[in-house]
Amino acid sequence: MGEFAFIIHPMRGAKDMAKKYPLLHLLPEAVLAQLLKRMGPRLISEITGVRSSTGAEAHGWFIGCPVTPRQFRDLPEQFVLGKVMEAARKAQNLGAKIVGLGAMTSVVGDAGITVDQSVDIAVTTGNSYTVWTAVEGAKRAASLLGSDVGTAKVAVMGATGSIGQVCVRLMAEEAPSVTLIGRNEPRLEEIAASVDGQAEITYTTDPAAGLREADIVITVTSAVDTVVPGEALKPGAVVCDVARPRDVSKKVAKERPDVLVIEGGAVEIPGDVDFHFNFGFPPKTAYACMAETMILALEERYESYTLGRDLTVEQVKEMAALGEKHGFKLAGFRSFERQVTDEYIEGVKKAAGKGG
Repeated sequence: MGEFAFIIHPMRGAKDMAKKYPLLHLLPEAVLAQLLKRMGPRLISEITGVRSSTGAEAHGWFIGCPVTPRQFRDLPEQFVLGKVMEAARKAQNLGAKIVGLGAMTSVVGDAGITVDQSVDIAVTTGNSYTVWTAVEGAKRAASLLGSDVGTAKVAVMGATGSIGQVCVRLMAEEAPSVTLIGRNEPRLEEIAASVDGQAEITYTTDPAAGLREADIVITVTSAVDTVVPGEALKPGAVVCDVARPRDVSKKVAKERPDVLVIEGGAVEIPGDVDFHFNFGFPPKTAYACMAETMILALEERYESYTLGRDLTVEQVKEMAALGEKHGFKLAGFRSFERQVTDEYIEGVKKAAGKGG
């Protein structure tokens, strides 16, 4: 049986700790934040029932790293990196043979390389499978609104990051036009020049300009706050938000009923999985980065598969094939923790002037 662990952290501030420890809800956010600085990693729950379509099984644990997104940004890097390494060592002590890094634990410092060097087990960020689910999810959602990737204009926010770069390369294999959006113009220019394929590649540091004509948007920044300007989105656009914390504000869903915002990276887990912890997803559903860790455990392939900021199209396609082998599937679409129904899709199409 494969043994794995996955490191999670409070996503919406210190109050998220109340999901596991309800009495903490009584404390002010500022007090909780100070408490988190002094806390070590915590065993959050056991993960049972992961069973591949091949018959292989895996067992794991959620390890809580007590650092909020703002603390990842504001506290010294070595301090927060030390917290992540401590969580990885706890995973090793529990018996995990591979540990996955979730959300901001996967981008702090050198994106997992130092964490990998601090333990005797494999480490992965899960970014390979995250990329595949983001691209496939965006294409499938766009088709529901009548957009075909073969004729669509695509924009990728966070295009200079490891996930964003590969999203660009995969989309450029099918879409006629891909716009890269980021803050580092020389890096955008470098990546744009390196993309193969027939797609027209452009880049900009202005999100509004880059989004204005996009039919499909994939946003994968590591920002702490929301960064997608909802007013710039084209009616009928699909936005696949892969970032955690989110890049898209809930206000966009309220103010722009003519666009479809979906959560990227949601995956159905094979078997009768029970996470014994509610992290905001429906039963038997997890983030793609979690799923990659499970896939490698089911394969008993205990190697540090996705680390650092260099990610290849070949890695992504291999992980997609392994996921299919074991019965992992894209989950139903969700928008701000709610299921996207047929009625919702029809409402977006009608508001966008695409019928309904």
